[in-house]
Amino acid sequence: MDKVNEYSAFWEQTRLLYAPFECTTTMKSGNADVYKNEIPGGQYTNLQFQAFSLGLGSQFENVKKSNIEANQLLGDIIKVTPSSKVVGDLAQFMVQNNLTAKDVRERADELSFPTRKKKIDGRPGADSEPLDFDKIEEKLKKKFGDDIIRKCDVMSYVMFPKVLEEYIDFKQQYGPVDLYPTRIFFVGPKLNEAMDIEIEHGKVLHIVVLAISDLLVETGEREVFFQVNGQLRS
Repeated sequence: MDKVNEYSAFWEQTRLLYAPFECTTTMKSGNADVYKNEIPGGQYTNLQFQAFSLGLGSQFENVKKSNIEANQLLGDIIKVTPSSKVVGDLAQFMVQNNLTAKDVRERADELSFPTRKKKIDGRPGADSEPLDFDKIEEKLKKKFGDDIIRKCDVMSYVMFPKVLEEYIDFKQQYGPVDLYPTRIFFVGPKLNEAMDIEIEHGKVLHIVVLAISDLLVETGEREVFFQVNGQLRS
């Protein structure tokens, strides 16, 4: 129990740091019922927001229960965007129209399901051209540098090309800011506050913020004076 309490205290503090980015004002806790309805965490809050938008806010519990039936109707599929949205949309459709899983099966021909999309026979993507991961890796290294691209970056690019490129551009412009503690990243350090940043295994920078200049109106920048491992920097 002591270990559980330590985790609880940690996440309480973490939640405070990320409070400005809360995606909903109606859900403030975890939900054990996800073990039954299998709604992915990212979709859970989105689904609730959609339910409120459709006038189903007071029936959200029914939406979650219908999500279980909708999932089974669709073959107990792996639920990740966009498949999770398909399940959620069907669940809300069922609640809106007061349908059970049995009703959907028996009345499928007469229900107003979307008809714009063609039916896919077999596994989606089975007929797609194979990906050349080596070629993609070479392309990324040519664009961003050999020492930047890792195998996991190649996989990220395959799934989310634009996101990966924006992420690398950000890191190249601002440096490895992901190494900062959360509070330091969001609000910056206090004067005379010391922090230890491990930039690679066994290599730690001891940084102290000494002074911050007034805002330079022309550039919108400030000059910051540091002590890095005992050496003055600005």
